[in-house]
Amino acid sequence: MSTPRRSSDAAQLEATRDAQLAVRVALAATVEPEDKALMPLLQGHDPFTAWELVRTNPEGRFDRCVARVERLRLDDIVARTAALGARIVIPGDDEWPCGVDDLERPPFCLWVTGPARLDAVCRRSVSIVGARAATAYGTQVAGELAFGLANRGFAVVSGGAHGIDTASHRGALAADGTTIAAMACGIDIAYPAANSAPLAEIARSGAIVTELPPGSAPQKQRFLSRNRLIAALTPGTVVVEAGLRSGSRATASAARRLHRVLAAVPGPVTSPASAGTHQLIREGGAVLVTDVDECADLLGSIGDDLAPVKREQPSVADTLGDVESRLLDALPVVRGTGVDRLAVSAGLAPREVMRALAVLLGAGLAERVDSGWRRTRDQIR
Repeated sequence: MSTPRRSSDAAQLEATRDAQLAVRVALAATVEPEDKALMPLLQGHDPFTAWELVRTNPEGRFDRCVARVERLRLDDIVARTAALGARIVIPGDDEWPCGVDDLERPPFCLWVTGPARLDAVCRRSVSIVGARAATAYGTQVAGELAFGLANRGFAVVSGGAHGIDTASHRGALAADGTTIAAMACGIDIAYPAANSAPLAEIARSGAIVTELPPGSAPQKQRFLSRNRLIAALTPGTVVVEAGLRSGSRATASAARRLHRVLAAVPGPVTSPASAGTHQLIREGGAVLVTDVDECADLLGSIGDDLAPVKREQPSVADTLGDVESRLLDALPVVRGTGVDRLAVSAGLAPREVMRALAVLLGAGLAERVDSGWRRTRDQIR
């Protein structure tokens, strides 16, 4: 595949997908995602014009791309992608996830491996992110949320990293659901290496996606770029655990900029691992969620995923009237007492005490003993 150059028949050339694919792969291979110096220079240009700028380097504005342009071999990238069993998705393809178009600077293209089609699974999906150095509490919560949401038909998107990401992917896999790992490296690199097995399982049943060509190593700035992709792929993001400087907060910020739903799970107030989630909630940017029902209610279809109202299980005592409740509170719990003393203690007339005792006896809340009346043993609070 040769890199297209602009000519008199540029309009005809640009109408072909192969040409679009070529320039987009070339741009992805030579310009870093979210490059703060170069991306503003390319913004607003069609990919052919953008590539012409990068390739020709007018006034030296793209000097940082020169070495990569000289070494660019599109045929090798395409061949390597095919050898990996992966595919390259570009805007205009049926599989292109339209959510990423909301980004200020969308990816030039996406490398994808796995059977899940991004356009289909991202419609009903959720991003679950959090700390790499997660606590046992955090990994348990993330796994349970992912398992429950996958059971309800949500695809779970995360970053393939240790901690909350791994727990989220595993939870979705345990439910035989779909999970997507958005990576900060090439599709041919399993990072972290310790996650090679779960990443391989994700590739077999879900999808692994990246905006970087094969061979791209994981680098710090690429993780930050990847975080915006995680936020854009789904209608909403749930932050399970995050410290005050957690990279997950970058995903949360991206979700807010994209006007996506943002939720956070509270943790122990003494835990530094949850300080970031607490701040997200306190600032009003994130909705507090505590379980699968609340997440589905927030992120799902109106009317179909409504969370039940949480109420404490009613007890027999909740059905009592005012007189019976007052008498129940006045009943002793060890030794019995007589009607006259109960009338004084509860502030009731003796006849009211007798009627109320009959009700409490029938409800199993009071019992008669040799010394009088007392509360039943199993009702002692």
